[in-house]
Amino acid sequence: MIHATLHQLKVFEATARHGSFTRAAEELFLTQPTVSMQVKQLTKAIGLPLFEQVGKKLYLTDAGRELFSTCQDIFQNLEQLEMTIADLKGMKQGKLRLAVITTTKYFMPRLLGPFCQRYPGIDVSLTVINHERVIERLATNQDDLYVMSQLPEHLDIKSYPFLENPLVVVAPRNHPLVGEKNISLKRLSEEIFIMREPGSGTRRAFQMILDAQKLSVKVRLELGSNEAIKQAIAGGLGLSVLSRHTLTMDSHEITVLDVEGFPIQRDWYVVYLAGKQLSVIASTFLDYLKEAALKLAEETCLQKG
Repeated sequence: MIHATLHQLKVFEATARHGSFTRAAEELFLTQPTVSMQVKQLTKAIGLPLFEQVGKKLYLTDAGRELFSTCQDIFQNLEQLEMTIADLKGMKQGKLRLAVITTTKYFMPRLLGPFCQRYPGIDVSLTVINHERVIERLATNQDDLYVMSQLPEHLDIKSYPFLENPLVVVAPRNHPLVGEKNISLKRLSEEIFIMREPGSGTRRAFQMILDAQKLSVKVRLELGSNEAIKQAIAGGLGLSVLSRHTLTMDSHEITVLDVEGFPIQRDWYVVYLAGKQLSVIASTFLDYLKEAALKLAEETCLQKG
């Protein structure tokens, strides 16, 4: 190992992560022969094979898996060191990796914009996916911070609420129930619904309300996009339960119904694994988020008023 170079480790880590010499070469802006040669030289330095090739696919050996884990630790520590040095110099620079569920796209850009302006040296990588995939990334610690509304029970985490996330029942403006007060959940269960895909936190929260009263609803459509659901509601295909954050200025063809038990009061949380040492950048963003979310909530109240 004493003869292994940092460049070789970087090439190996990219190859192991992608399982491909070609994709590693593309990421690192190198030729495929160069990548293959660097891995070959590293293998010689280690004294054990790091990959085995079956057909066109690369698989890590036991030694390869150990080295891959070590490489991840090395590069994470070097990145943390770079951020710490920058912080000591009075600068904030580095990379922030966020994984957030899809509904946050209605407010996260408004929170990220001023943050990036305040800290122009910080590059933000934002992954927007559904609830289940955010949990998968959290479990394997792929990002710095995660934003979600429903917290996982099977993971040891730290979480901080920073913004309300009320769930409401949404209908087309010409629906017969529009204008009625305190509509019973039993009456609501007679309607046709459009829902997010299984695994959605919003769908799970609604299902818990139904289960508590031993009710069910007929789901006509399952869609993976809040925008698609809003268009389907406007088209008269059914009702849905959505975060109030999804009801933007252009949502004039749909409206919120007055239903017993609604809005379902929830919060948005910023989350990370317990025991994880946050980088300087992640800690900076966490502090910023609490402050910025308060301003966003005040602006939203003023708009409603």
